[in-house]
Amino acid sequence: MSHVPGTPVALLHGVGLDAGMWEPVRDALKRNSVAIDLPGHGRRPALTAPTSLAELAADVLERLPEKSHLVGFSLGALIAQYIARFHPDRVETLTCVNSVCRRTEDESTAVLTRLAAAESDFPATVEASIDRWYTGTSVPQSVVETTRRTLAGNDVGSFVHAYRVFATGDAVIGPELGNIHVPTLAVTGELDPGSTPDMTLRLAEAIPGARSLVVPGARHMLPVQDADVLAGAINDFIQESEGERA
Repeated sequence: MSHVPGTPVALLHGVGLDAGMWEPVRDALKRNSVAIDLPGHGRRPALTAPTSLAELAADVLERLPEKSHLVGFSLGALIAQYIARFHPDRVETLTCVNSVCRRTEDESTAVLTRLAAAESDFPATVEASIDRWYTGTSVPQSVVETTRRTLAGNDVGSFVHAYRVFATGDAVIGPELGNIHVPTLAVTGELDPGSTPDMTLRLAEAIPGARSLVVPGARHMLPVQDADVLAGAINDFIQESEGERA
């Protein structure tokens, strides 16, 4: 990672993962970056009670740089949107990676079904996630195994509390998206079945002035599958936004 002066990039991972998922992206970014473990993940204490998008955002906010280019993946994207909406002074730019947005009734039903499955058979949920995220990709098996170990290592109760926020958080932040006024990029994978290209287009339409990018051939783990492409898109977006403010 090169140490370039200026506002750092802050990276928020997805449910069941940890800050380590960002290593390939951090290596390819042209600026300082910090990857933060979400509450209940990585080195943070397990979640022992139901929580909310607002509570997760408040916890993350305490550990963010004073100001950052905020990048969130999946659940991290919902948290990043919340912070950009209610604490815009802390956010230079917002990048939402593989984010859900304003789920339809069918999309909500699908994710609530996965939530129920996680509560009843967590090992099967781990395998279903790995299959949904990586099948058909050229991601090395060693990397897939690292993701599997991270997922399987979760405290099940904590995972369920976090996943419930992921399953319902878009309904919380959805009505507020029009009030986000920081430069925003929404990006997802062409083949992501859960955080679909349609959702990324919805997000870009909902946030004033936002732009969208769909990466051909990518599935949900875009930051792992196509780290160089994602890092390049983030670098270009930040540079452009800085140029517009100059």
